[in-house]
Amino acid sequence: MFENVVRPEIRSLKPYVPGRSIDEIREEYGLECVVKMASNENPLGVSPLVKEALGRHADTVFRYPAGGNPRLVKALAEHWQTDASRIVGGNGSDEIIDMLVRMLAVAGRDNVVCFRPCFSLYPIQSLIQGVEIRRQPVNTDFSFDFDKLLALVDENTRLVFVTTPDNPSGYCPKPDEVKALAARLPRDCLLVIDEAYMDFAPAPGESEADWSLFKRGDLPANACVIRTFSKSYGLAGLRIGVGILPEELASYYWRARLPFSVNILAEEAVLAALEDAEFRELTLTTVREGREVLTRGLTELGCTVMPSRANFLMFLPPAQCTAKDLYAGLLARGVIVRALASYDLPAWIRVSIGNTAENRLFLKETAAILNEGGAR
Repeated sequence: MFENVVRPEIRSLKPYVPGRSIDEIREEYGLECVVKMASNENPLGVSPLVKEALGRHADTVFRYPAGGNPRLVKALAEHWQTDASRIVGGNGSDEIIDMLVRMLAVAGRDNVVCFRPCFSLYPIQSLIQGVEIRRQPVNTDFSFDFDKLLALVDENTRLVFVTTPDNPSGYCPKPDEVKALAARLPRDCLLVIDEAYMDFAPAPGESEADWSLFKRGDLPANACVIRTFSKSYGLAGLRIGVGILPEELASYYWRARLPFSVNILAEEAVLAALEDAEFRELTLTTVREGREVLTRGLTELGCTVMPSRANFLMFLPPAQCTAKDLYAGLLARGVIVRALASYDLPAWIRVSIGNTAENRLFLKETAAILNEGGAR
């Protein structure tokens, strides 16, 4: 009935493909024990302080949040040592991405530039807005060619998206390269640096300032940073994203954002998570150690593993087993990983770093499937 009135951009849209859920796999395969290593969630779960805070504030959910989330903004400004006037909050970083496209890009005139593959919401939200999306393939080693990306930019380019570390490969460009990119963009083009996984980038002996312009205090005037509380802070289900924008843009953002998109419990959870430095440090250590364990284990099994500074690994199975068969075989054994066909990488798989038991189970079942030459 509505097919002819739905906007053509929506009719032609390919939807975002989330990772499959534990309950879904339990029911489909009749399994009791299922582990999920597909969506880059926190391998340790959630902070005990967050659990306590959610319980304490459960009886406040009949109230609306304070407009503009002032307590949250103040706490984040103090935590990140930046001006509160630059901070915006969203219902996940997804909302911030969507808002930036809708605020800056005009349908039928402007364009958005990003790499291919990339986080699929950049092109999806641009297409929904009716804005042209221009995509530069990454190099064969999944590194970035910023010169070729810049070749797609013109006077109507309003946003350029760069994810660092990148999803799905885990590649992390040097901050000076990102800064040089910003300097070569038109003045009215915003460089959006998506640092969803930046927490995990530093190796032992390094700091976030080694990889993040924001942490280095060197963010260009025409750039912004997006962060999330879904990963190292373990709040994926509560949907909290944060942007550090140019002050003028932040003001426009708060005018245009839907009211109350960050709910009361999510705000309290962030405030508690910021207090639990011990949980966050344990998460970072668990991920970095697990990343090395999985890299070594998959390499020994004959897989090609891309170097990663994120909380996941992207790998190519050996010749005796396709990614499709390995993915299916792992599902049948109760291990959910991410097939990358939706990223146009059907030969590759992405696996999130789990806890010690999950990593061990994943390697064990992967070895069994590879030794059998495919899925059972």
